[in-house]
Amino acid sequence: MNPKKTYYERQASTMIKNLIKRNMEGFYCATIAEAREKALSLIAPGETVSFGGSMTIEECGILDALREREDITLYDRAMANNAEEMSEIFRQAFSADSYLMSANAITLDGELVNIDGNGNRVAALIFGPKQVIVVVGMNKVVATEEDAIHRARNMAAPANCVRLSKNTPCATTGKCADCMGGETICCHTVVTRRSRDAGRIKVILVGEELGY
Repeated sequence: MNPKKTYYERQASTMIKNLIKRNMEGFYCATIAEAREKALSLIAPGETVSFGGSMTIEECGILDALREREDITLYDRAMANNAEEMSEIFRQAFSADSYLMSANAITLDGELVNIDGNGNRVAALIFGPKQVIVVVGMNKVVATEEDAIHRARNMAAPANCVRLSKNTPCATTGKCADCMGGETICCHTVVTRRSRDAGRIKVILVGEELGY
């Protein structure tokens, strides 16, 4: 194991203990393949499943694997033909047994920080699905809540605006301008410091760089 992998593993061990204090479960997977296997193992046959917009979930191959499973019901936004159907799928997610997403940042103390445009992703994290599985690359680990918000606004948001072809200042400059334009994706900032229901939120830390 190289020094970086060893560092990730030791850092994750500390973070998992802090997640437990926050009523959340934590797991560490050294590779993408292990993370995909772990996430899928947490979803039982017969469950209803949905997911938030996430490059991490796609990069891990979790989304493709979910679409191939015939023993679950997947509320898949890709199946929407128009905005109305998309909105209905977003609402179905609140009744799902399992919801998958990533986080824009996570602190060493185990706080999750997410910034959202529509708000459907953070809303499902807060309330609705029986289980929320958060898959996070160790590249998103920061020291403090302040650092996490800075990362979300100055790293994750600009990259996502480029990906989504949004007409925002950060998509041009790569730096948050605290914009209020119609295409901003920074409408809701949510800090999850504790899960009200023990074990509802499960965090899979992955020893690779994933997402934005």
